[in-house]
Amino acid sequence: MTFLWPQFLWLLAALPLLVLLYIWLIRRKKKLAVRYASLSIVREAMGAGQSVRRHIPPFLFLLAMAAMLVAAARPMAVVMLPSNQQTIILAMDVSGSMRAADVLPNRLVAAQEAAKSFIKDLPRHVKVGIVAFAGSAQVAQLPTTNHDDLITAIDSFQLQRATATGNAIVVSLATLFPDAGIDVSQFSAPSRQRGTPIDQTEKQAKEFTPVAPGSYTSAAVIMLTDGQRTTGVDPLDAAKAAADRGVRIYTVGVGTVDGETIGFEGWSMRVRLDEETLKAVANKTQAEYFYAGTAADLKKVYETLSSRLTVEKKETEISALFALGAAILTLLSAGLSLLWFNRIL
Repeated sequence: MTFLWPQFLWLLAALPLLVLLYIWLIRRKKKLAVRYASLSIVREAMGAGQSVRRHIPPFLFLLAMAAMLVAAARPMAVVMLPSNQQTIILAMDVSGSMRAADVLPNRLVAAQEAAKSFIKDLPRHVKVGIVAFAGSAQVAQLPTTNHDDLITAIDSFQLQRATATGNAIVVSLATLFPDAGIDVSQFSAPSRQRGTPIDQTEKQAKEFTPVAPGSYTSAAVIMLTDGQRTTGVDPLDAAKAAADRGVRIYTVGVGTVDGETIGFEGWSMRVRLDEETLKAVANKTQAEYFYAGTAADLKKVYETLSSRLTVEKKETEISALFALGAAILTLLSAGLSLLWFNRIL
C-alpha cells in the first residue's frame, strides 16, 4: 500500500497521547470515587462486567480516529475492478483444417461452442464483434450487445480454403476504428514500395500518433486459429499496426502442434499450428498466447479470457473504504456507549 499524502501519517503519533490521556482520566475518576462515604455503593453502581465494558467504546473510537487519519493520507492499493473494456472482437479461423476431429467433435464445433459460452458469460454492456477468416477475412457481425445476433453469426460459419491470420487482424482493427481508414490493401507490398505517392498513402489510412502497446483499454481482439498463415498480410506487420494503436491481441492456438494431414473437398493438406508467430503477435501487442489441445482446454481458455477482459488489477485510491470504516466504528462506539451508560463516551 502506498499513500498520496503520507505526511498525514505523522498524525498517528498523537494516538498514544490520547491513550495516555484516557488512562489519566480513569485514574482521576478513581481518586474522586474515594470521596464517597461507602465504596460498596460505587461497586454496585459499576456492576459486574462494567469495568470491561467502559473501555470498549473509547477503544472503538480510537480505532475510528486511526482509520480517519489513514484515509486523510489517501492510501493507494492494487485491487480488482471492473474493466473499461467495452468492445471485444472475436477473430475465428474457418479454414478447412478446422474440420479436423483431434478436438472433439471437431475443431470448428469446439471453437463455436466455447465462443458462445464466452459471450454468454460477458457483462451485457460489453460489445462483441465477430470476424471470420480463411483465405480472406470478413466481418460476420459488427460489434453488438445482442447475444442472439452473435450466436447466429457464429453458427453460420462456412469452411473455406487457406489461412490469412494477418488479414483477420487488419479487419478486426478496421472494425474497431471504422473512421481510421484501415484497409488490407495498405499492407500489401505495392503500397509499401518506395515511390508510392504521398497523397495515395494518405487516402489509404489517416495519420495517427502511435501509442504504447497495450495502452488502449477500451477494446481487445481474441484471435483463434489452428494453422499457419498461407496467404494475405504478414501477421507480424498487422500486429505492429495493432500495437501502434495500443490494441491487445490475445491469440489462441487449437489443434496439432506437430502437424497433421487433413482432407478437404478432394484436397489433401498438411496443417501445422504456428505457435511461434501466435506468441510473437501476442507479445508485440502486450497480450498473451494460449494453447488449447482439447475442447475442455479451449473452454477454459475462454473462461480465463473472460475474467481477464471483464476485470483487471488497478492501483486505485481506497481512502473511501477507510473513511467508511471510521464512520462505522464511530457509530458503533456511540451506540454501545448510549446502550450501556446512557451517554456518549
